[in-house]
Amino acid sequence: MSKKLPAVPYLIWMVVFILLPLALVVYFALTDSSGNFTVANISAVAQYVPVILNSIWLAAISTAICLVIGYPLAYLISRMDGNHQRTMVMLIMLPMWMSFLLRTYAWMTLLEGTGVINTLLGYLGLGPLRMINTQGAVILGMVYNFLPFMILPLYSVMVKIDKSVIEAAQDLGANSMGVIGRVVIPLSVPGITTGIVQVFMPAISTFVISKMLGGGSTMLIGDLIELQFLGGSYNLNLGSAISLVLMVIVLLMMALTNVFDDMEDKEAMFL
Repeated sequence: MSKKLPAVPYLIWMVVFILLPLALVVYFALTDSSGNFTVANISAVAQYVPVILNSIWLAAISTAICLVIGYPLAYLISRMDGNHQRTMVMLIMLPMWMSFLLRTYAWMTLLEGTGVINTLLGYLGLGPLRMINTQGAVILGMVYNFLPFMILPLYSVMVKIDKSVIEAAQDLGANSMGVIGRVVIPLSVPGITTGIVQVFMPAISTFVISKMLGGGSTMLIGDLIELQFLGGSYNLNLGSAISLVLMVIVLLMMALTNVFDDMEDKEAMFL
């Protein structure tokens, strides 16, 4: 019994801040305003399918861009010496020390019609361009804010790849692309799947970025939920139903990445 005592605070934390909120979401999603059981709230979510699909699409694009940018950057950092690695990791984490809202406000200033970027483009005779209040601006905000969540898991896995493994592949005749494709990528699959989950989850549920950079023209699942809980609609039951659907989407995403991990592990056993 004494060995289990240190886990008691964690169990209490889980019950109060994880299990109880989840139970409340499920309760409100499956009841009406009078507390009677109903599936009408879940059925009502069907009218928001275009918003849900658009949220998945934008989150997937943002995740793919983060992977394309973050993978080579994480690899380059992992091949540096210790001091340079620590410096680069600190620079990647530095923006995360500032307020999320402040970082997004900064992009509003940069992208607006009279912002810094359009001012510079105007001097070159190329502007002004409509950049703010577009889906492109929303994707840019997602990539900027969530890119560290892709780089850090990739880096933590790649830094453990022994240089001798890469040198052995080169000695056996593998060129640079062969080393990346047949050695580095297979060994970094856990970092890839972790990074995808950590970027996709906040990207699909965000509402601040879509509201500030999308200007209300790009509505995501997070915006719908906010409208039900804090907006003029104020429908706790429908908001909980949409939240429940969002949880299911996230769980399916995690299940897919776990299946991919298991397939990679089985392939590695036969190699």
